[in-house]
Amino acid sequence: MCSAKGCRATAAHAVVWNNPKLHTADRRKVWLACDEHEKSLADFVALRGFLIEVVPVGQLTDADG
Repeated sequence: MCSAKGCRATAAHAVVWNNPKLHTADRRKVWLACDEHEKSLADFVALRGFLIEVVPVGQLTDADG
């Protein structure tokens, strides 16, 4: 399900990010996004310098979470 506030759409994308002030370098936090919210969620973390990558949900690994 999409992580955008109030959205209940099926997630197709994983916005992978890390806040180095809070997380170890190997930690990969994930917000799930539908097609409509992929750009806004990715832009939100990218603006703060936290974005690692955006991948399809099916490409998430055990290291993501």
